Amino acid sequence: MGRGTDGVGGTDVYEAVTGRRSVRRFTDRPVPREVLERVLSAAAWAPSGSNLQPWHAYVVTGSPLAEIKKRAGERLAAGDPWDEAEYEMYPSVLRSPYRERRSAFGEQRYGALGVPREDVEARRRAAAANWDCFGAPAALFCYIDRGLGRPQWSDLGMYLQTVMLLLRAEGLGSCPQMAWAKFHGTVADVLSPPEELVLFCGMSIGFEDAGAVEGRTGRAPLDETVTFVDGD
Repeated sequence: MGRGTDGVGGTDVYEAVTGRRSVRRFTDRPVPREVLERVLSAAAWAPSGSNLQPWHAYVVTGSPLAEIKKRAGERLAAGDPWDEAEYEMYPSVLRSPYRERRSAFGEQRYGALGVPREDVEARRRAAAANWDCFGAPAALFCYIDRGLGRPQWSDLGMYLQTVMLLLRAEGLGSCPQMAWAKFHGTVADVLSPPEELVLFCGMSIGFEDAGAVEGRTGRAPLDETVTFVDGD
């Protein structure tokens, strides 16, 4: 069977998956509301266990997003501590090979920016761009009911990947960001989500700045992550 197309602009599905990357520099060109509605209407077809559809997304643009960015920037400038964590992003002790993969990501990410490991201040500035959504004019904040379990959290990943692939079909870039969970209180101050919702992540959305110089992180060889079991 040959590779199919997604029917939206004819983008090859394999290219959409392998070409997707986290964009960390956007233009200020507005993203049309109708495009976001089209993407999220289609993304609702992402699979979830027993069709619970456990995601609750807030799509934020304009002055509300500017307010969230401003408040986050003020907290960073004041050196405020992170909000109390509502979930554990990474284990306190990261075992091999995950420890090495995370380290390699840091080297590639900051190496592409020309920031050496020992330049802590430059790394801090680069990380701070998260809370400006890397200049993106739109953001999605993905919440989940705090009463749901790990299987439902995994459903969020399928939903968010679907959103990002559909954004590519629309010519848009994206960057999923768990970093926003560190300022979940700041986001809540503007969005006022129901108390039962937990902020899983944000996602910056917009048109990629063509002048950006960004490296792309690699992937582990197939035999490190996949085991084929056959009858031969």
